[in-house]
Amino acid sequence: MFSELVIPSRTIMTPGPVEAHPNVLRVMSSTILGQFDPAFLTIMDDVKEMIKVPFGTKNEQSFAIDGTSRSGLEAALIALIKPGDKVLIPVYGRFAYLLGEICERAKAEIKYLEKDWTSPFEQAEIIQAIDDFEPKIVAMVHGETANGQMQALDQIGAACRKRDIFFVVDMVATYGGVPIFVDDWCVDIAIGGTQKCVSVPSGMSLITYNDRVEKVLTSRYQKELGLSKMDRNENHISSNYLDLSQLQRYWNTERINHHTEATTMIYALHEGLRTMINEGIESVWARHKLNDEAIVAGIKAMGLGFFGNMGTKMPTVTPILIPEGADDGEAIRNMLLDVFGVEIASSFGDLKGKVWRIGNMGYSSRRENVLQVLGALESALIYYGATINKGEAVKAALKVYEV
Repeated sequence: MFSELVIPSRTIMTPGPVEAHPNVLRVMSSTILGQFDPAFLTIMDDVKEMIKVPFGTKNEQSFAIDGTSRSGLEAALIALIKPGDKVLIPVYGRFAYLLGEICERAKAEIKYLEKDWTSPFEQAEIIQAIDDFEPKIVAMVHGETANGQMQALDQIGAACRKRDIFFVVDMVATYGGVPIFVDDWCVDIAIGGTQKCVSVPSGMSLITYNDRVEKVLTSRYQKELGLSKMDRNENHISSNYLDLSQLQRYWNTERINHHTEATTMIYALHEGLRTMINEGIESVWARHKLNDEAIVAGIKAMGLGFFGNMGTKMPTVTPILIPEGADDGEAIRNMLLDVFGVEIASSFGDLKGKVWRIGNMGYSSRRENVLQVLGALESALIYYGATINKGEAVKAALKVYEV
């Protein structure tokens, strides 16, 4: 016999996943509808429209893809790449290398433009690399969770559009948390996710793309063999499951069967987006900004340092230098989780063991969470003998909220 699940209560302050909104959890327990039920199709149509708001776009094509955020990244890139196509990937953190791995598997010719992880690029540097390499695609990350840095995009997108280059941007960690303007920034494909600022469990990726991309998809469309033996295309996209040309036709008026939709996740996405939009997208951005300011004030007041350029830091992630006397930081992270029920994250690569990361995303971005993580972190540091300013963190954060 197996015991009934008993899930511990946690305050999740990582860069993802985050706490799901209670309304989201409620709708996930609703009755299952069939994927072609008219009631469900109406929900899908609403989701299509709501996805556009945090992206800042009027693109016709905006929908969800079953799978974690990585599914959207892969779907976007393999939709455009043919073997031998040149892709420029600017790297200022971990997740640009993921884009590169996807492009590598699609047999693209890849050029990495690499720098240290302390800050993003000057846009002129990327534009110069574009002119030197002359790629078909520029693929990059908007907000890099490994180091909490955020890349400006407006000049890069404009340069790509002027040169007829496709601009693909991973916006997974910024979607819904910071101002995004896909159309104004000339982004051809943008990808988001559910498990961060949308406050929905991990399991879907959000995508939007413009008419330039849709023309490519039309040229590569191949209907599934079980539905038609006539619609063959030698230029078809290499994946069936992540074929945007087919997925688009399920999410639009044709409603051509592609897969059995994860209806419960669509309910959750609908509620997460609805809750965000009803709060007001500018109010959502302001909430994240305020809570970020409180986190930063509290960490400074403790006397701890930050990794990277604070001028380009994401409002949704704060990278903290692990102080002396805190071992490798894992004992303190374990105490936060086991004793206080609070989860923060470590980092990757050269930053592992040197940096903690506090997330500030979605439903987790609340004043009570900020005060709890600051108080718990201060207590754990004191317990392990780290030299900090005692009793100052929560007080500094409260002063931010009083303004």
